[in-house]
Amino acid sequence: MKFKTLMTIKAVVCLGFGPVLLFFPAWILGLLGTAYCSGAALTAREYGAALVGNLLLTWLARNADQGVARRAIIWNLFVYDLIGLVATVVLILQGVLNPLGWGIVAVYLFFTIGFGAFALRKEKAIS
Repeated sequence: MKFKTLMTIKAVVCLGFGPVLLFFPAWILGLLGTAYCSGAALTAREYGAALVGNLLLTWLARNADQGVARRAIIWNLFVYDLIGLVATVVLILQGVLNPLGWGIVAVYLFFTIGFGAFALRKEKAIS
């Protein structure tokens, strides 16, 4: 997969979930079987804000040339998605999320593998 394609897919996913978490946290948390309270609303909205930030980063940097900035973006998104993957699996195993949570795991796994592959790839020297 090309870097630009992966970044575009990530931007679209963030566009789909970020605003929903920002503006309709009770609805999305209800779908996932999680209790809604003021603390959950704060966390969901902050996560929505993080997704909007990821949306801007991935969309605006999708054409980034190889170099230090692109490597930093790749590593940031790899670590972000890996942490999200582990945290979501833990929440499912603790019974906090219903089986729809496995869909979130699949999305995180896709991006962890995608950005992990780019993180481990040797880039050509730029002269």
